[in-house]
Amino acid sequence: MLVFTRRRGEAIIIGGSIEIRVLRVGRDGVRLGVAAPASIPVHRQEVHAQISEANRAAVDPDAADPARRAAMEAALKALLP
Repeated sequence: MLVFTRRRGEAIIIGGSIEIRVLRVGRDGVRLGVAAPASIPVHRQEVHAQISEANRAAVDPDAADPARRAAMEAALKALLP
């Protein structure tokens, strides 16, 4: 993971076409602005997880079972270097 330190108003650029800018820093969090091409989906992590789960369930209803999914993920991780 690459870690950046940015102040309000500063930005980082990803791939030349995605800009992430710090809009506000508060006690409870940081407000970020994301400018990306319309062809690149941008979601909060929890929304992305819900979309991924819905897609898995649509393809394989058994994948919606948390125990089965955990077993499949463990098997896949064992295959990766």
